Amino acid sequence: MELGLVGLGKMGGNMRERIRRAGHTVIGYDRNPDLGDVHSLKELVDSLSGPRVVWVMVPAGAATQSTIDELAELLSPGDIVVDGGNSRWTDDEKHAEELAAKGIGFVDCGVSGGVWGLENGYALMYGGDAANVARVQPIFDALKPEGEFGSVHAGKVGAGHFAKMVHNGIEYAMMQAYAEGWELLEKVDSVTDVREVFRSWQEGTVIRSWLLDLAVNALDEDEHLDKLRGYAADSGEGRWTVEAAIDNAVPLPAITASLFARFASRQDDSPQMKMIAALRNQFGGHAVESK
Repeated sequence: MELGLVGLGKMGGNMRERIRRAGHTVIGYDRNPDLGDVHSLKELVDSLSGPRVVWVMVPAGAATQSTIDELAELLSPGDIVVDGGNSRWTDDEKHAEELAAKGIGFVDCGVSGGVWGLENGYALMYGGDAANVARVQPIFDALKPEGEFGSVHAGKVGAGHFAKMVHNGIEYAMMQAYAEGWELLEKVDSVTDVREVFRSWQEGTVIRSWLLDLAVNALDEDEHLDKLRGYAADSGEGRWTVEAAIDNAVPLPAITASLFARFASRQDDSPQMKMIAALRNQFGGHAVESK
């Protein structure tokens, strides 16, 4: 299969490589000319045989909107656009309607896997018409982890990004729980090796997880996280999760509290936020602030 891929940053660049390893042809475009295979969206579209599939992997909001607007003028009826960024699900509905007016299909896809996805695969949650999803399925199969699980057709347009938004909300709460436990262990005199306590939890416990493994990695690099400032940004999806909970009258006390804890990190140097920052850097390559 041929695929056009727009956006070759930390995620997109590795996705291009994983898809190519599966035997597909990927033509990539990025604003950074050193990263792209072509130097404009027009050149990318012209390089693909119809019917085309173009996967957009750029920041949510204005960057995604402008890219889809430009593709709408370049693509032909029967082509498909996939938004694999972190767009809000309500934007997906708008984009699908705009593209449908020109006969162009649309699929939204939430992607999880961070900087580890190239080797481990990416968890995929996608939404859209079954026929459009089927056209993109070989790419989904190339990107997903090995085995039975790791990808899902979550529902109609918007469902993929809504599912990924909830995934990230859960991630916020899980990281917050690890961070609070780590700070409490660090605080007491009786526990003399917090890092090894965390390491011992990696086998046989009900709280073992990939996030726990990444916490141990971070502590191996900086045992007491002394090099980090206790500041953690929020990507927006945590906020959207809380807003959706309010709109649907669904109580989310743990996820809401974890979001507010990140806001608190911007006021003082929070020990808990050192762990949150370390985990975000480990799984997603997100920037950290040093002291």
